[in-house]
Parts: sequence; structure tokens; C-alpha cells
Amino acid sequence: MLVPLTRQKFEQVVPLIATGLQYKYYWGKFSNFLQRLLISVVAVVVILLVKVIFKLEFASIVFVLGVIGAFFWLWYPVFQASIRNLQCRRYKYGGFFRGRVLDWWITDQLIGKTETVNNKGELVIVENREKQINLEVGDDTGFSIEFVAPLRSAHKVITRGQIAEMVVMSNRPDLSSIDEFSDIYFPNRDLWVSDYPYLRRDFFNEVGRRLRENQQQKPRRRRRRVED
Repeated sequence: MLVPLTRQKFEQVVPLIATGLQYKYYWGKFSNFLQRLLISVVAVVVILLVKVIFKLEFASIVFVLGVIGAFFWLWYPVFQASIRNLQCRRYKYGGFFRGRVLDWWITDQLIGKTETVNNKGELVIVENREKQINLEVGDDTGFSIEFVAPLRSAHKVITRGQIAEMVVMSNRPDLSSIDEFSDIYFPNRDLWVSDYPYLRRDFFNEVGRRLRENQQQKPRRRRRRVED
């Protein structure tokens, strides 16, 4: 099932400014925080040196630049998430898709290599790999997508045939060509599968709930007509 979303609803589901989950995603590990903090320190030092050397009199501008540089470690994850959200919102049309899991499998993804030296003084290359879950989701019309995300322990409840929901994006009003899609939600398990959390989950769940209620009400109305 594929239901077109109004532009207003699409922009509610795909936020402009980073959500808490998106901010957490780009906050990264402690090493990422240290990198941003180092950039903040360097930026403040550079601004102060430029002010002293060139004797700049634009105190207000220097102050603003200093604040921006000093808090780079704090606001940069918001900027990264917002840019990624804009890449989704540039699509003209969005739709709510509900299908089922056609297949799933686990793979190993090479995410990096580390060079080290063993006890014999020999160079050793260590491959850093991450297990990923691959999902094929489709419906009765023949439409299907393949989705990849880091494997989590919660994913063990996923089985073939389970209902899966997501938002799809396109530049065609009839959604005949899908260019991008969001993370996947399993309503029966209240489970999200994602790498990056694209959606405002509260709005998305409300849309899904209303569509499920509409589907449940339609058969009842037909039965009443027959009885009448």
C-alpha cells in the first residue's frame, strides 16, 4: 500500500531542524567530540590572534565569530543533521508505504582498516567489520526495496511476512519512481530499523495509526450496506 502525503504532512514527518535522535547520531563517539572541541579551541585562538595582530575594531563581529567558533563542538551536529534532512525535503513528493518483509539476511561490511605492528615488528592490517541486516520489503503490486542498516540485538524478532512501514520520496506526483526512502518501522513490534533516523517518529506513528484505523473501518461499512 502506498498513500501519497500532502506537502505539509511530508514536511512534518521529515523535520527541517535536527531532532534529538538525529543530534545523537551526529554527536558520534567521544573521539568525534574531541575533534570538534579541538576545532573550537583552534578557532577561538585564531580569531583572538587576528584581532590582536590586525587591531580590528569591529568588536561585535569578532565577538559573534568567537561565540560561533567556541561552540562549534555543540552546534555542528545540528548543522550536519539539518543538511541531511534538507536533502530529503528537496524531493517534491512523499508517500506512506506499508508492505511486508519479503526476505532478510545478514552481511559483514568493511568499515575501515587499521595498520599496526605485531611483536615481530611486522606490519599487520586489521580489518574493522560491522554486521549489517539486509531487508527486502515489498507489497502485492510488485514494488520492493532493499534496505541496509547496522545489526542490533533487537532485530532478532524480525521475520518474513511482518508488516513494515516507511516514508518514500519522489519527484513524480504519482510516486511511480522512488528516489529515496526512510528508516523502517515495524508496528507489530514497535521496532525501528535504521542507520540514520530520518523521521519525526511521533508524527509518523500518528499517520500510520490513522491509516490502520481507516483500513479496519472500511470492511465494517461494506457489511452494513449488505445488511441494509
